[in-house]
Amino acid sequence: MVGLKEELLKSIWHAFTALDLDRSGKVSKSQLKVLSHNLCTVLNVPHDPVALEEHFRDDDEGPVSNQGYMPYLNKFILEKVQGNFDKVEFNRMCWTLCAKKNLSKSHLLISDEDAFKVWVIFNFLSEDKYPLIIVPEEIEYLLKKITEAMGAGWQQEQFDHYKIALNTSREGLSAWELIDLIGSGQFSKGMDRQTVSMAINEVFNELILDVLKQGYMLKKGHKRKNWMERWFVLKPNIISYYVSEDLKDKKGDIILDGNCCVEALPDKDGKKCLFLIKCLDKTFEISASDKKKKQEWIQAIQSTVSLLRAGSPPPHKEARQKRKELRQKLLAEQEELERQMKELQAANENKQKELETVRKQLEAAAARAAEEEKKRLQTQVELQDRFSLELEREKMVRQKMEEQVAQKSSELEQYLQRVRELEEMYKQLQEALEDEKQARQDEETVRKLQARLLEEETAKRAELEKWHLQQQQTIQMTEAEKQELENQRMMKEQALQVAMEQLKQLELERKEALEQYEEVKKKLETAANNTKSWKDKVAHHEGLIRLIEPGSKNPHLITNWGPAAFTEAELEERQRSWKGKKATSE
Repeated sequence: MVGLKEELLKSIWHAFTALDLDRSGKVSKSQLKVLSHNLCTVLNVPHDPVALEEHFRDDDEGPVSNQGYMPYLNKFILEKVQGNFDKVEFNRMCWTLCAKKNLSKSHLLISDEDAFKVWVIFNFLSEDKYPLIIVPEEIEYLLKKITEAMGAGWQQEQFDHYKIALNTSREGLSAWELIDLIGSGQFSKGMDRQTVSMAINEVFNELILDVLKQGYMLKKGHKRKNWMERWFVLKPNIISYYVSEDLKDKKGDIILDGNCCVEALPDKDGKKCLFLIKCLDKTFEISASDKKKKQEWIQAIQSTVSLLRAGSPPPHKEARQKRKELRQKLLAEQEELERQMKELQAANENKQKELETVRKQLEAAAARAAEEEKKRLQTQVELQDRFSLELEREKMVRQKMEEQVAQKSSELEQYLQRVRELEEMYKQLQEALEDEKQARQDEETVRKLQARLLEEETAKRAELEKWHLQQQQTIQMTEAEKQELENQRMMKEQALQVAMEQLKQLELERKEALEQYEEVKKKLETAANNTKSWKDKVAHHEGLIRLIEPGSKNPHLITNWGPAAFTEAELEERQRSWKGKKATSE
């Protein structure tokens, strides 16, 4: 809770110092009340208006003065903070109060959101003393991480020149000077705004949001047992998974503790690169995109669980603490060395004073020796011998002290060399980590591109199959219609052939009937002639005999088969049959 209180105090200090002063040089009570109310709201602390009014009484001892607000802040707000609040929202509230007064937007090459993230990172890396500043070592650390996140090379020589110019004038930079430095593009030349923004966001996620690892993986459901792609975010004590990397739709959490463990699983059910996260109440089956990512996730989760078991802070916080301890140790050694040098200088001055005293004594002795030459001469020799011994002894003491100083300087140089080697090793580790992150980003980009191309190919293939199916259906319908027309044509041709044959048959019958009719007609004419001749003879000879003629009263019907070959009913029946056949053939 002490570390949390220090982090909160840094942001509150910015908000407090940005408040306007009245004519007497104090912050008005109304501004402090508004600030206190906003702090209680964002920190989820119960707000007590009665205690607030009681503390903000009208006197010079209360929190209206700069010295009086801290007791109220500690007693009524910070001591009640439980940690169940949104740190980003808290920082954004404090940023809103101080940015308008202190932030200069005219020449910045970064957005307000990026400036806010740099401000929060400043509070994390700044020294625990007020007014807040960030020392050159932490500035170098931050600029290196941003440069590596952009994929650019670190310009050590350029920063060394900047560091020399900075050390000659001040101990470090304020938050607004740090924002101006990063926003000016002095250490990000050749990079566009989007690249710088992405680099700042990546450093913000690592240092402030404690994001240790993130990426897409497949997760097996607990109820439906189906596999769904999720965006996983690993933090020091939890793994959260979302629908996508915009973190808007959160699907669940995997709470990590010292009892959790991770196990690799063999491939099964068509899924590869499987591993299992075991917790006290649940187990989670995860499928990575490849073996490399599977191993990276297993190692990252195992490292996180190991830190939880050991009760250690996240790596970046532990590294910050080590850097502070190293600076404090170097400062203490430097102060000790300065103290020793002052002691040596004081001892040397004392010796010089002693020598000066001896010199004066020698001068006095020389003056007295003028009076007693012989006696003083002997005394002077003795004094010179004593002085020579003391001087030799002083030289030996001085030489010994100089050797000790040289030895201390050599030890200090070796220690600084070791520090530089450790910093270089840390830099190499950071570069390897950034290369790995860049490779993951490139691989993720290629995977997304392949997925998009596959989706487009699938859509086009489905559309082509739809067109092909429509064409097949159209062809089948056309073939069916064609077959039906062909059948109708065949039927009509068959009916036409039958009608033609019937017509030919009727033509033959008609010709035969005409021939029979001609024969019968000839026979009838012959018979008629014979009858007429016979009638004439009978009428001539007998005159009284009446000829009886055959036939009926109905009119005679003449057909192809001759006169009176068919009755009228038979002819109608034949006509109907012929018309029916004709209709069938058509």
